Amino acid sequence: MNLTLTPPQWEDATELLAFELTNRVFFESWVNARPNAYYSLDGVTRAIETALQEANEDRAYQYLVRENGVLVGRLNFTQVRRRSYHCASLGYRMGAQYTGRGLARQAVALGLHKAFAEHGLLRIEATVRPENPGSLRVLERSGFTQYGHSRKSFLLHGQWFDMLHFEIHANAQGGN
Repeated sequence: MNLTLTPPQWEDATELLAFELTNRVFFESWVNARPNAYYSLDGVTRAIETALQEANEDRAYQYLVRENGVLVGRLNFTQVRRRSYHCASLGYRMGAQYTGRGLARQAVALGLHKAFAEHGLLRIEATVRPENPGSLRVLERSGFTQYGHSRKSFLLHGQWFDMLHFEIHANAQGGN
């Protein structure tokens, strides 16, 4: 299996839109919905433009996860904070038909390498709902350590959920 992470490019717009539409209901069972305007070729193109601009400005880094060239997921580092922190927040999502195969763990490993070696970050944070055992395993097997638990901190479909907070440092991965 050949897994790669690549920043989204203009030529990915049609494929990315198809991926997001196919997985929309699945994703929205775990995270809040994107605006309806996102789910169009124009909306995805605008999102790619924003991703490229944020990467250029060192504010966020988005990646498409591909297995043997097929788009299977997304991974991003948002909320990049440089001064005094050198950290970012990790997010990832795998398409519904690609879960349970270890792809998210492999994508996170590739992403951490990029975060520490290419982007010079020193700490990565991640949050997960306790009801998501697959994502919990991904973080734990990737070397993340839980450092907090916020109660009733995430509102989804009118219901409040707890969030578990995780971190990993560059030196834990043999980085800086």
